[in-house]
Amino acid sequence: MKRLLCLTLPWLLVLVVGAIAAGLRYGLIESADVARICETSHALSCDLRHLTVTGFITGNIFGWAIGIFGWVAMAATVLALRWQKLPLAWLAAATGLFAVILYCFVPGALALLIGCLRLVRLQAAGPTPVDQHRATERQVHAQP
Repeated sequence: MKRLLCLTLPWLLVLVVGAIAAGLRYGLIESADVARICETSHALSCDLRHLTVTGFITGNIFGWAIGIFGWVAMAATVLALRWQKLPLAWLAAATGLFAVILYCFVPGALALLIGCLRLVRLQAAGPTPVDQHRATERQVHAQP
């Protein structure tokens, strides 16, 4: 059971990061109610909305819009490729998903792909539960 938890926990946490990013996108950025509130007053949600928007609107590099979220995702991807550590692979996948959901499509998709592939590869490096059961099947037993 512990092995199963170790295999699924990083993926569940990536989904949690994706849910947070979707909440920011659909709850703050694209919400008409929050836009109306921000036009008339200055609330905490308006500051969070402004910070989120400035995170994906920073400029174009070679015709691609790469915001801060995209740069963070690419930096995490470089770290995950450089050092083969599970937390770095998770960070690349999580920041990639965050960037894709918050409009940094190209660097986010690349970081998500590389992070997920690295995460799968690092998780497959150790013995899987299936391999543990097959090891007993491969042994040659003397016939009775």
